[in-house]
Amino acid sequence: MQDSKENAKKVLLGMTLDELKNVVGELEMPGFTASQIARWLYVSHVRSIDEMTDISIKNRSRLSEKYKVGALSPIESMHSKDGTIKYLFPTENGKFVETVFIPDGDRATLCVSSQVGCKMNCMFCQTGKQGFEGNLTAADILNQIYSLPEQEQLTNIVFMGQGEPMDNLDNVLRATDILTAGYGYAWSPKRITVSSVGIKNKLKRFLDESECHIAISMHSPIHEQREMLMPAERQMTIKEVVELLKQYDFTHQRRASFEYTMFDGLNDTTLHAREIVKLVSGLECRFNLIRFHQIPNVELHGTDNKKMENFRDYLTKHGIFTTIRASRGQDIFAACGLLSTAKKKKTENDFK
Repeated sequence: MQDSKENAKKVLLGMTLDELKNVVGELEMPGFTASQIARWLYVSHVRSIDEMTDISIKNRSRLSEKYKVGALSPIESMHSKDGTIKYLFPTENGKFVETVFIPDGDRATLCVSSQVGCKMNCMFCQTGKQGFEGNLTAADILNQIYSLPEQEQLTNIVFMGQGEPMDNLDNVLRATDILTAGYGYAWSPKRITVSSVGIKNKLKRFLDESECHIAISMHSPIHEQREMLMPAERQMTIKEVVELLKQYDFTHQRRASFEYTMFDGLNDTTLHAREIVKLVSGLECRFNLIRFHQIPNVELHGTDNKKMENFRDYLTKHGIFTTIRASRGQDIFAACGLLSTAKKKKTENDFK
């Protein structure tokens, strides 16, 4: 009975300051209490309302009757020999998503998810094989940071986990707003990168409403081939994506980058490099070349190091800043979706 009563409560995590003001107004609490709650949430990262000690006991009790913090600890973790840690987080509605913590010297990056599963169904992505199970709320997104054991170490966040961020844009924008707001985490938007395959109208809205970096999943500059790899190409071509990006200024601190997973004999030729140079001509951008690591039931193979280096050198020679991304955590289910897929199957089997 207690659990059902607790589950019925509304979650404070993920609320903006204006929404917190509405909460305290509804409960007839002093207006300044909203700022106190925001500070306890986004600065102190409390786990319960009882920990908000500068709010009177009476008002804490009143708040606790209808609301809860909503912080959910990870239920599983996998540790790589290189220091990478993959966490499995529950969502408020009983699903599971993955989050990856990647320490690297004085940097520590968190790769967060924005959806349970994904609609995009890219050929090379394990998450797409799950199908789509729902959008994460802003609370679900922020909880991956809020409840991360290493959260104090974080220097950067990338929305490159499970799901397509532009397909859940309202909640992604709400989460990034709280991360960058003065009442929230007060992070610079330059510490946050949001990825996308390119979703018509949504990508433009993100570019207009956010100052965070954008990373586009390209994987081929050739329309027919990208369409084969990524069905989203049918809705917004990579050419349309690049033309849209050219309308924005990336010559200062905000960055536009392209993610390019390399498949042996498929998208790693000089022809592809030449087409990339033509496609992005006039756009200030950078490329991250990514090694492909096998996932079940996908007949694609990764490009060898020498060909990747030649590809990088060609792009660099033609004025495109290009790096080969170091592979991390390959011994703990490298591809997004493998851990949560296993958990989903176990849960389904438990109910049979």
